[in-house]
Amino acid sequence: MVGGVIRDLLLGRKPVDWDVATLARPEEVCGEFEKVIPTGIAHGTVTVLNRGMSVEVTTFRGEGAYSDGRHPDRVVFLESLEEDLKRRDFTINAIAYDIERKTLLDPFGGQRDLQRRVVRAVGNPMARFSEDGLRPLRAVRFASILGFSIEKKTFSAIRKCLPVFRKVAPERVREELLKMLAGPRPERGIEMLRSSGLLGEILPELLPGFGFAQNRFHRHDVYRHALACLRHSRGDPVFRLAVLLHDIGKVMTAAGPPGMRTFYNHEKVSAQEADDVLARLRFSNDERRRVRALIENHMIHYEPAWSDGAIRRLVRRIGRENLEDAFRMQEADVLGRGRLVRQGLSNLRRLKARIRRVLRQDAALKVTDLAINGSDVMRLLQIEPGPRVGRILTALLEHVTDSPKDNSRQRLEELVRLYDL
Repeated sequence: MVGGVIRDLLLGRKPVDWDVATLARPEEVCGEFEKVIPTGIAHGTVTVLNRGMSVEVTTFRGEGAYSDGRHPDRVVFLESLEEDLKRRDFTINAIAYDIERKTLLDPFGGQRDLQRRVVRAVGNPMARFSEDGLRPLRAVRFASILGFSIEKKTFSAIRKCLPVFRKVAPERVREELLKMLAGPRPERGIEMLRSSGLLGEILPELLPGFGFAQNRFHRHDVYRHALACLRHSRGDPVFRLAVLLHDIGKVMTAAGPPGMRTFYNHEKVSAQEADDVLARLRFSNDERRRVRALIENHMIHYEPAWSDGAIRRLVRRIGRENLEDAFRMQEADVLGRGRLVRQGLSNLRRLKARIRRVLRQDAALKVTDLAINGSDVMRLLQIEPGPRVGRILTALLEHVTDSPKDNSRQRLEELVRLYDL
């Protein structure tokens, strides 16, 4: 057994991926098991499915040059495990366990680095990072998730190898970023990305906020506020990415002197900027819509004088399916301000209670909740399908948002002609 499984077992963590290195060639491994997937057979790797487990099995190998910054141009099968471990990224991932002899093989001091809580490249970090452009980001991800530091020479090599990093596919960058955001202290990882130069390659939109002062409601600059919000966020990685990006439009919308700045409509600009980020990193359309809705609606200044109709419009704008996320984003935003926190949390509790009370009234929040539909409108007005039908239904929805008791078939049929503008 090699790599991450040994690292995690030595740290007392539950392994996620199980990897085995072997002298056996891929075709020999395929002959030993009934269910084998040739995941990377050209590079000596197959995946064995056995007893409900998925195990990646790789023949001892050495590698040639990496012209594309991600994959070796050629692979040479080796007879030595130690030679195989030399090609691995970090010492903490270059530890092996000989199952038959029940002994650990650690030729590069991985156990020592685990004890010192440090991420160190195997051999020359420039060589390791030049082979695979994703490794610098993986170094930050491991350090962030494990709470480790990055060894000085390894860290210095990251900035020098940014041209190789730029060759990495956006999808691979996205997956590493999401894994880091799933960790216990993702804000540490973001700061390491900034200080190493990687943030300018992955999320350059965050950099203008560094040192950009806000106003009396905020203790931190725009960048540090984003990190503080991320530290207080609770949720899945995509949600946490929305939290991280929720204010990236502030610098562009700022007006007034430092300490007294205003940021009118920054939520709309931030939502558009965040959408561009997610498109660049190849997120799905559903993920982009979710993030955009959360950021566009994170500025809610609730007043008890709001009508129930105003509350329903707010819920409609956010989307009922996004409500809990919106609450958690508001909470992270308040905690991340560092000032007027108690007042902000109290106001948020009142808003949540009010929304839940209004939602119990079972009012219509979308056109399909109306007691009549498009076919009814066409029948009553003797018209064909078209935009006119949609306009009437939207007007009826606006009406019952303020007067939910009117959402009955009889009453809406009476109102159809009134709203046929």
